[in-house]
Amino acid sequence: MSAVERHPDLTAYYQEAASWDADRIAGWQRSARRSWQVAAVAALCAVLACVALLLMLPLKQVEPFLIRVDNSTGIVDVVPVYGGRAQLSETVTRYLLTHYVLVCERFNYATAESDYEECGAFHTAQRNQAWYALWNTNNPASPLNVHKDGSTVSVQVESVSFFRRASGVIDLAQVRYLKIEHQSGGVPQRITHWIATMRYAYTAPANDPRVRQWNPLGFKVMDFVSEPEVLHEEQDPSSRGMGRTQP
Repeated sequence: MSAVERHPDLTAYYQEAASWDADRIAGWQRSARRSWQVAAVAALCAVLACVALLLMLPLKQVEPFLIRVDNSTGIVDVVPVYGGRAQLSETVTRYLLTHYVLVCERFNYATAESDYEECGAFHTAQRNQAWYALWNTNNPASPLNVHKDGSTVSVQVESVSFFRRASGVIDLAQVRYLKIEHQSGGVPQRITHWIATMRYAYTAPANDPRVRQWNPLGFKVMDFVSEPEVLHEEQDPSSRGMGRTQP
């Protein structure tokens, strides 16, 4: 006879012990499921937080600003920063076109390197490739080869004219200017008349501080074609009025 048959009370005891073990195992299982659920929710929150940070990252940036103080009144204000979207006046564009021609069409060995870099600040990538090819010493027409005899070229802008396309967009201009070539050894200066057709645009200003110091408004020369005008009798450019421009 078995022990259970000899002691009937043991049956109830073993059944109660078995149910206790089952309850304990079921509790562990429930606790494990809750732990996995909490871990999954925490992982999901972490992923969502990372996504939110990535989406907000472009909004977090350092923007320099310039504070201006009026010397007479002491009033302090913040100078607005140009972001490349506002419409600029024709006067500003006229100045930039004139400045570009004055710097990029002149030549002097003392300022040649600085002029080359400054002009590059106004160029698109495609225009800069053509600019590099022009100045390359392998090019016989390079200013470095043409003026290696010590001659210099100064420029005088005569007029700036704007042209409106059929669509109403104004992005074309013609600049008439003089090139005054100065030879060494007392040789008389040589004056030639030129007309440049330029297509330009305003883009976002560059982030490079060196480029911004030359071109803070994002002015870009897209195309530049310069051709000699009808020849006139050469004369002293001082009698023509330096820097005069016309609409």
